Amino acid sequence: FQSLAGVRDAVSGYAGGTTNNPTYEKVATGQTGHAETVQVHYDPSKISYEKLVKAFFASQDPTTINRQGHDEGTEYRSIAFYNNIQEKQVIDTIIKQLTASKIYSNKIVTEVVPLKIFYEAEAYHQEYISHNGDNPYVSNVSIPDFEHFKSTFKEGNFKP
Repeated sequence: FQSLAGVRDAVSGYAGGTTNNPTYEKVATGQTGHAETVQVHYDPSKISYEKLVKAFFASQDPTTINRQGHDEGTEYRSIAFYNNIQEKQVIDTIIKQLTASKIYSNKIVTEVVPLKIFYEAEAYHQEYISHNGDNPYVSNVSIPDFEHFKSTFKEGNFKP
């Protein structure tokens, strides 16, 4: 998200579970109910909520339950949080559009739920890719995934 013009910040964190003040180690057990999430701060005069939701779907696989690429577990489920009914309607509309377009061969299973509380992840998770470029997971998975997103998300107005 942070690569899109109009996005001021994308904060890594956890949401959707029942454990208060979760840590990465607790979330990774799959016992907290939380998913790894991103809280996006943006300027609506430069990028719309609709475009952010489209970027969300373009940047991950919304058809797999409890899995994103090589990562598996409830903390990796596809989940979209909303703050109000208008945001929910945008998410639901885009899911309907994607389903009708048959872009995905499998059913979209993204959970659409109200955001109750967002917990910011530990400092070492923030800007993780830029601080850990030599990490094998980053260089072999994260960066290729981002490059694929950047090349396929045609609606993206990317920062230089």
